[in-house]
Amino acid sequence: MIKKSLFVLAGLLMAGVVAKAQSNDYNVINTAVPSMIIAPDARSAGMGDLGVSTSPDVYSMHWNPAKYAFIEDDFSIGLGYTPWLRKLVPDMNIAYLAVSKRVSSRSTIAGTLRYFNLGDINFRGEENQDLGTYRPNEFAIDICYSRKFGDYWSAAVAGRYIRSDLTQGVGNYSKAGWSVAADIAVYYKRPVNLGTVDGDFSWGIAITNMGSKVDYGNGKTEFIPTNLRLGPTLKINIDEFNSLAFSIDLNKLLVPTPPIYATDSVGQPIPDGHGGYVILKGMDDDVSMIQGMFQSFYDAPDGFSEEMKEITVSIGAEYTYNKVFSVRTGFFHESKMKGNRRYLTFGAGLRYNVLALDVSYLVPVNNTANSGTNPLEGTLRFSLAFNINKWDKNTKLERVD
Repeated sequence: MIKKSLFVLAGLLMAGVVAKAQSNDYNVINTAVPSMIIAPDARSAGMGDLGVSTSPDVYSMHWNPAKYAFIEDDFSIGLGYTPWLRKLVPDMNIAYLAVSKRVSSRSTIAGTLRYFNLGDINFRGEENQDLGTYRPNEFAIDICYSRKFGDYWSAAVAGRYIRSDLTQGVGNYSKAGWSVAADIAVYYKRPVNLGTVDGDFSWGIAITNMGSKVDYGNGKTEFIPTNLRLGPTLKINIDEFNSLAFSIDLNKLLVPTPPIYATDSVGQPIPDGHGGYVILKGMDDDVSMIQGMFQSFYDAPDGFSEEMKEITVSIGAEYTYNKVFSVRTGFFHESKMKGNRRYLTFGAGLRYNVLALDVSYLVPVNNTANSGTNPLEGTLRFSLAFNINKWDKNTKLERVD
């Protein structure tokens, strides 16, 4: 059997969590396939990992698929690449392929493929015997339909198949896990007058990864990272050539919070006689997916104050010159109790004809508790997009009354 430490290591590598989970000061929510909530594109990553209400592009699936209905391009292809946590594993990476196609003046379809490679890992048995070197991986395939329901708003539904193979079939009680999930999303955008200048105001809300639990064959199923994301964007057109956009994203995992268990005199959990343990504070987190989504709003052991700490905040800005060159910055904040990820981001983008190239860079503002470094430090992301046959708004778009 594969050592339990392998799963712990894999979880830390995927999530990039830098907190000391064993401390009483932390109560981190853990899920299967945490790679599903890692930003796949450099543009959004350069703005503090946000995108629920920014202007639409081919990478909108991850942030808010309803944005596709407002995309200006008839057909787009995007490819994102992120060398992930290279300070811990030298060959871990995330690759992301996205495609969108407008099918009418009101509707757009899109699909994406996400592949997460955890790198080469040597598996050891219970007696430290060599079980071989394998390459664990996860992937997800998405498809969505987005439609405008007025001049200013749109909605979308998306379906997703997720497969997570952390053990490559090694061990008597391990197998690849899988899940089927869905997203629902809304996007609103309209022009606004700001005195001497004009602009656009938009907001979005998306619930993503609503799906079945993952079973790795170890006798316990695990939640996938169902997530609620919402926030506004204000874009100011300074003049004919210059624009500036400000965005905020709020995120909350719709997954039950782990309870705090009662312990005996030697610090061991006390069995409850029903296969579990006596809960000191909080609620039982072994519930169904639907119950877990609702329970996630009120089940934190420390009450409302802890629920608020489960909300991560992203703040970002994007300056664009002549719709060709962009520079970006942002800040991501997560409570120390819930993972302690806090970092600044910087990015730049270049648009020329049908080609778009973006790059982002991450700078942590905190370190791990046991060292002077942070595994997220120096994270680079690269995105490339081809936007073909720009949609002619004047001749092709119909007015929606």
